Amino acid sequence: MSVKEYCNRDVVIIEKTESIGKAVELMRSYHVGDVIVVEKRNGGTVPVGILTDRDIVVEILAKDVDFEKVSIGDVMSYELVTIEEETELMEAIKLMRSRGVRRAPVVDVEGSLVGILTVDDVLALIAEQLVDIANLISKEQSKETKLRK
Repeated sequence: MSVKEYCNRDVVIIEKTESIGKAVELMRSYHVGDVIVVEKRNGGTVPVGILTDRDIVVEILAKDVDFEKVSIGDVMSYELVTIEEETELMEAIKLMRSRGVRRAPVVDVEGSLVGILTVDDVLALIAEQLVDIANLISKEQSKETKLRK
């Protein structure tokens, strides 16, 4: 199972010269907790950072900074963990855990953005698999009951 099978392809993006207000507007409109900061390179959209709702609270609101006076480039996280789309899902989860990130942009072999893998996506996948296993057990019990009547 590679990351490309499970990542979310609907990624909210923004450029680092944009305002914090624009980022907040995008997060609210798309009901997300982050925007991926990108640059155009060689015909592709390359992730260069991430701005999360937590970054806004900790770096701007908690410090009482006028968010109209700072750009996304002033606040975003530059130490971005990206995952190539061919990476195995379990390997990606281990990488995210070791680096302490809940969200990782997914890139193709050229480094262009193709999606995002989040802990929420992984939890939904695991929950779905657990439901399937529980249903399997229930179906097996039903089948066995019918055979013994």
